[in-house]
Amino acid sequence: MLVAEATRFGGPEVLVARQAPDPVAEPGQVVIEVAAADVLFVEAQVRRGWGQEYFPVRPPYVPGDGVAGTVVAVGTGVDRGWLGRRVVGYTGSTDAYAERAVVPADHLARVPDELDLLDAAALSHDGPMALTLLAAAAPGTGETALVLGANGGAGLLVVQLAAAAGVRVIGAARGERKQDLVRQAGAAEVLDPSAPGAVARLGDTGGVDVVFDGVGGEIGTAAFDVVRRGGRFFGYGAPSGGFAGVTAAEAERRGIGWYGLETLARARDEVTTLAERAFAAAAAGRLRPVLGRVYALRDAAAAHAATESRAVVGKILLQP
Repeated sequence: MLVAEATRFGGPEVLVARQAPDPVAEPGQVVIEVAAADVLFVEAQVRRGWGQEYFPVRPPYVPGDGVAGTVVAVGTGVDRGWLGRRVVGYTGSTDAYAERAVVPADHLARVPDELDLLDAAALSHDGPMALTLLAAAAPGTGETALVLGANGGAGLLVVQLAAAAGVRVIGAARGERKQDLVRQAGAAEVLDPSAPGAVARLGDTGGVDVVFDGVGGEIGTAAFDVVRRGGRFFGYGAPSGGFAGVTAAEAERRGIGWYGLETLARARDEVTTLAERAFAAAAAGRLRPVLGRVYALRDAAAAHAATESRAVVGKILLQP
């Protein structure tokens, strides 16, 4: 089978297509014929050698975690009823950029017949994350939420869910195309976070109740400064190269609930249940993943380059 392998740490060019033996399902596992694999920004960061404390991989390795496809083989101890089922499976941070993937049977989520497998792949990580963030923040009708990275896969879903809950959403995104997409998702207002003082000016109009920070860095820090007393700040992304410069002591002093990556433990620990909830919502039209571009598996390097350059609006997927 074909895989895309990171031969060493470095730029997108280190991702090389090669042939590998077809995987075999061991006890408790299934083999999925992959229809699409999710591509995450963090996977590009890990490929460069970032985040070893979170993702201790060593080249050569095959990146990726979430795949959508059909179960074609099951190991001993696995219900044979999984054979032929359309599913999303989670490999565990590696070995997803492949024509076939091995997944533990308890890491499978069923995909409704009404939902396309590409949409399921696009929701595989962002759906559980968005549901977890909204449940933890519990924003009320009439509250104001600022979503940084609102044009990203998770960001757009957060905008949709928050707006549907009656929250006034301010979406931060760069460029007219991305801002239009955020408006279509339900944002009442959009801003360009790279414009000098754009985030800080929200403090002049009363601030916000909740920040969903999928960006980090200076922009995330500026967003923390405009959270009202009694508000909540969720820092879960660092595509800028680092998380927002927020301390627990400062959050406590200002009476702000500060939540980091540990808040997303539920998205990881209950991923299959949350994924099935996201799939059901998408099948019913309540969630709308935005597909930006689907790359062939052998073009994984181009997919990572597009992810890092932010040239594509919407989700990027790999398709064998």
